[in-house]
Amino acid sequence: QENKEILQPLYFFFSHSNRPSVKYYTLEDIRVHNMSNDTWLIIHDKVYDITSFLEEHPGGEEVLLEQAGADASESFEDVGHSTDAREMLEQYFIGDLRFEKKKKLNPYISSLFCSSWSIWLISAVAAVVVGVGYRYFIFEHRSS
Repeated sequence: QENKEILQPLYFFFSHSNRPSVKYYTLEDIRVHNMSNDTWLIIHDKVYDITSFLEEHPGGEEVLLEQAGADASESFEDVGHSTDAREMLEQYFIGDLRFEKKKKLNPYISSLFCSSWSIWLISAVAAVVVGVGYRYFIFEHRSS
């Protein structure tokens, strides 16, 4: 009984936090926000409404509109944004991306072909096999 009285204030504090609850959006929710008067982006699974920032963006609004309604994480990182830019992004945060179970026929095959590095690896292996086969074919014809 005594432990319950001690823990009660802690439970109340953590269960009734002053932080607003995070809203979750699906990809379908985000895709429709792809216009200059309504622009949302996903960056690292967080959703941002950057409509009011379009005209202020140093790289121009066209760059942002190309990514509107989609995941811009890779493009955001490729540019190499500063710490200040990352902090500025937080003021446009509106929620998190909701992950949905995707239907996959074979999860191993799907994950193998979906990652970009594996595409390059498969292409490189295929090129080596074709190259070795060609050299072997040419060598056999010269010998005969």
